[in-house]
Amino acid sequence: MSIAIVQYNAGNVQSVLYALERIGATATVTDDPGLLRSADKVIFPGVGEASSAMRYLREKGLDKVIVDLKQPVLGICLGMQLMCASSEENNTECLGIFNEKVRQFRPGTGKEKVPQIGWNNISQLKSPLFNNISNDSYCYFVHGYYAALGEHTIAVTDYVEEYSSALQSGNFYGVQFHPEKSAATGEQILRNFLAL
Repeated sequence: MSIAIVQYNAGNVQSVLYALERIGATATVTDDPGLLRSADKVIFPGVGEASSAMRYLREKGLDKVIVDLKQPVLGICLGMQLMCASSEENNTECLGIFNEKVRQFRPGTGKEKVPQIGWNNISQLKSPLFNNISNDSYCYFVHGYYAALGEHTIAVTDYVEEYSSALQSGNFYGVQFHPEKSAATGEQILRNFLAL
C-alpha cells in the first residue's frame, strides 16, 4: 500500500511518520501532484496558521489537487481545519470539502485555557474510522480553533462548547486531535484509516 503525506509549510510530519512506522506502515512525504493522486491513502497533517498554509497550497496548486482526490484522505488538526469552508484565523477561505466553519475558542467564565492542550475524550462516534474505539476514548489535542458541529460531524468533544473532533464527507476524513500522539487509541484510528 502506498501512503502519501502532503508536504506543505505546516506540519508535524515527523511524528506522523513515526506513528505509521509503529503500526508497520511507511509513507512518502511529497507535494508532487502525481504522487498524491496515485497513492492508495493520503494524510494531510498540519500544525501552524491557516492563512499562510492556504497561501502555500494555492501557490503550489495543491488546493485543487487535494479536493479532487478520490482515495481516502485524512486531515489532522490544521489539516482538518483547512478542509472546512473557512476559518476565523486571519479570516481564511479554506478548501470547502466540509461545510463546517472553523471558529476561535472564546472561553467564558469557565476555567478552560486557550489553546486546549492535552487529553480530552471523543464521543458520538459514527464512522468506520472509529471501529474498535470505545465511546469517550481519550485523544491528545493542541488547538485554539475548532470546527463547529454540522452535517459532517462524526465525533464530538466538549471544551468551552461542543465541537467537531472529527468530520467526514465521502472519502475525506478529518480529526482535530493528533492520532500520532494519542497512544493506543490513535494507533487504532490510523489502522482503521489504512483499512478503509
